[in-house]
Amino acid sequence: MGMMSEFKEFAMRGNVIDLAVGVVIGAAFGKIVSVLVDNVIMPPIGLLIGGVDFSNLAITLKEASVDAAGEAVPAVVIGYGEFINALIQFIIVAFAIFMVVKAINRMSRKQEEPAAPEAPPEDVLLLREIRDSLKR
Repeated sequence: MGMMSEFKEFAMRGNVIDLAVGVVIGAAFGKIVSVLVDNVIMPPIGLLIGGVDFSNLAITLKEASVDAAGEAVPAVVIGYGEFINALIQFIIVAFAIFMVVKAINRMSRKQEEPAAPEAPPEDVLLLREIRDSLKR
């Protein structure tokens, strides 16, 4: 079997295609969550705590300056506000994934439940009654 035919067989398996679809949908979902957090969730939270824009929160370690050659040296900052936004995005994505997995597990449990055993045929019931009466 040639390398190309092996690769084609590998790529056409259901798991690989499902994974590719999952990655594409996950990337789109990540963008949606990013916009949701940055533009819908964080502005009201910032307003509640005094008009703070989380994306601008930072600790300045060194102020911006101009060097001897006249070129601007950017400030050195720790942007913890972006980290807070990313953390909230992660929590939202993790919760959404948890809910999807929980729903899938619930559906698979319902499918795996065995059906109730069928009632035995009439002749088997009659033979059991005879056996039980002979034991007495």
